[in-house]
Amino acid sequence: MKFGQWLGFICLIMALYVLWQIRQLLLLIFMAIVFTVALNRCVKGLQRLGIKRGLAILITLLTSLAIVILFFIIIVPPFIEQFQKLIELLPQAWDLVRNNSIQWRQQFQFDWLPSLPNLTDLVQQLQPLGTFVFSNFFTFFSNSVAAVLQLLFVLVLAMMMLANPQPYRQAFLKLFPNFYRRRAEEILTLSEAGLGNWLLGIAISSTMVGLLSGFGLFVLQINLVLVHAILAGLLNFIPNIGPTASVIFPILIAVIDAPWKIVAILILYFIIQNVESYWLTPTVMAKQVSLLPAITLIAQIFFAQMFGILGLLLALPLTVVVKTWLDELLFKDILDQWDHVHNKS
Repeated sequence: MKFGQWLGFICLIMALYVLWQIRQLLLLIFMAIVFTVALNRCVKGLQRLGIKRGLAILITLLTSLAIVILFFIIIVPPFIEQFQKLIELLPQAWDLVRNNSIQWRQQFQFDWLPSLPNLTDLVQQLQPLGTFVFSNFFTFFSNSVAAVLQLLFVLVLAMMMLANPQPYRQAFLKLFPNFYRRRAEEILTLSEAGLGNWLLGIAISSTMVGLLSGFGLFVLQINLVLVHAILAGLLNFIPNIGPTASVIFPILIAVIDAPWKIVAILILYFIIQNVESYWLTPTVMAKQVSLLPAITLIAQIFFAQMFGILGLLLALPLTVVVKTWLDELLFKDILDQWDHVHNKS
């Protein structure tokens, strides 16, 4: 290679190294972009009603703040109370699960299966973890403070981009060659639309899953319905993993109440997930970027490995944006055109 090519290659490696070192910062910036897209969608809706952008932004921010305050006043206190009761009932539920498992092993002669540890053994096994957390309390506290500061950074950055998004958009487009900037702006618009559609769809879907779970568990007379319903709605934001995790707590409560309800809960959640997967999601996300289930799972594992828990939470919006850019830039603008030029020659 020539000197200029070597220099370009070295600059590319250095740029990739710098990006890797600041990957957490880039993820926080993307999180701010997600908030901006969600708020900007509301702002544009108000603008279509004839409201000026400045007033529309103010209305959107005040409405969002009011919703958050009402959520913390109305929902959070009973949720915390019920969640504390749930934590208190878990040891009793675990002992019942362990005793039943021992009876089933003896009844069906499954002696080769390992027995579940009792609560005392479980606490002893977790003691090193508790010692580690206690000995690293200052680090844990520092990380908690850092998490709050990061959230404030994301919110402030989102409001700054919402107030005047055009300069940030133009700064991003300058990363592309001059001849491709118009096309890059089109892809950026498609990415924003895809991300906005996904946010709207997942919000509606998660709300419906939470309501259906709460109604079904109320009919089955499962204790602590509010906790289970909210957890089902929140965990629905994490496909594949979330819906499976949300069924664990009501099953543990059912073990204490009436074991036959375990089957009823499994059937209920199976029906809800099928309604959500085959009717609700296709209906509310008709305009969303379609993602194959296997691609979704691979993306979750990949981004969780790359960025940790925050990467897992943002795996789906990241995948939506990445898929849009791959479809438009790589496939349509490079590979398809390459095939067209090859056929002409």
